[in-house]
Amino acid sequence: MTLPKVAIVGYPNVGKSTLVNRLSGSREAVVHPEAGVTRDRKELDCEWNGVRFKLIDTGGVDLEATDELSRSVQDQARAAIADADVVALVLDAKAGLRQGDAEVAAILRRADVPVLVVANKVDSEADEPGAAELYKLGLGDPIPVSASQGRNTGDLLDRMVEALGPVASADEDEDEPPRIAVIGRPNVGKSSLVNAFLGSERVIVSDLAGTTRDAIDTELRVGDRDVVLVDTAGLRRRTKVAGTVDFYAQLRSERAAERADVAIVVCDASEGVTAEDLRVAELAMKTGCATLVALNKWDIAEVDLEDARARVANRVRQRPAVMTASAKTGRNVAKLLDAAIELADRRAERIPTARLNRFVAEVVAHRPPPAKRGKRLRLYYTAQVERRPPRFAIQVNDRRLIARGWAYHLENRMREEFQLHGVPLVIDFIPKRRRDSGEEGSRRGGRSGGRRQGA
Repeated sequence: MTLPKVAIVGYPNVGKSTLVNRLSGSREAVVHPEAGVTRDRKELDCEWNGVRFKLIDTGGVDLEATDELSRSVQDQARAAIADADVVALVLDAKAGLRQGDAEVAAILRRADVPVLVVANKVDSEADEPGAAELYKLGLGDPIPVSASQGRNTGDLLDRMVEALGPVASADEDEDEPPRIAVIGRPNVGKSSLVNAFLGSERVIVSDLAGTTRDAIDTELRVGDRDVVLVDTAGLRRRTKVAGTVDFYAQLRSERAAERADVAIVVCDASEGVTAEDLRVAELAMKTGCATLVALNKWDIAEVDLEDARARVANRVRQRPAVMTASAKTGRNVAKLLDAAIELADRRAERIPTARLNRFVAEVVAHRPPPAKRGKRLRLYYTAQVERRPPRFAIQVNDRRLIARGWAYHLENRMREEFQLHGVPLVIDFIPKRRRDSGEEGSRRGGRSGGRRQGA
């Protein structure tokens, strides 16, 4: 189901992202005192009185700015207006009307879409007279709000829902499409790859490192499947971005990986797989999403592919596949997206219990666990207890007899048997309770159960 959209537009630094966060009840949009923080258009889910819709946060529109990045931001805002069912023009009531506000209003008067005028930064009744000046725009009655304090934002949501007209109820059930996050170091071509997937300039691409600051969600239809693509800001070490606006972009990129089913870890093929690329892949693994490594810019690369694959297999525990691609020429772009969707499906699969137990018995027969102090680990029963990512519980006689090397061997064999390369696995070894151990044995089993051996 496609939800209706409300685009939030306006001059730079009038509080658009703060308002989007307030209305959506989230902190997804980056907010910072520095002007021009928002660049791409970002969609967030919103619900009010049982009505669902999407809010589109856009970069500030300053039509006098002529540099390439500013023009890209303007193009993104215009695309948001064209794609929206309702537009909310946000203005700073304390600053009053500026030339830039009138220029944006002129664009909206020509647009075939309902427009709401939002007078922001009206923090009290004493500030309300400043909103009266906004009648000059000729776009209807201004709605005085305070995004920072939440004042009158409920009234604004009422007006948005009214302007949208009849839409679907929030309790309507629908399957969630797989979420595929595109992550990596700055300037490795993440946004170019997302645009290549989409076949359009959906996100801003620039030679300037750090152009993307939000995690940008975009819905895409691939064959008969709906997919959500997430373009993210470049991941650096937190110590390098502490105290800057990029720090908040970094947090949102990490959160995007936590919410994703699959992370495509993009590397610059001209540089090979670097230590920083491996760190990004490890971060993705720890969030529980499946991973796939993409060597982008393959059209200009002279890297040994087999060496890159061996480096990833030796350093990244879940052993993701390594594929080559070129966002510029389109090489392997479709194959990369298909592989990511297939990986999301594998992450969601449930393996039959009988097949699991046969597999574990074969592993033990081929390579028995090593003995400790004359005792050997025994595995009684295996079952999958969770999906997304898959989690398995194995009943054993004594968890203290588990050898780390043998546990890794079991995990790797499981990946090979069930085609789970790139998928994080969690294996819990649960001690079997003895019937004659009474209450004490029960307490001891409960205390030691649930230890996570896989990742």
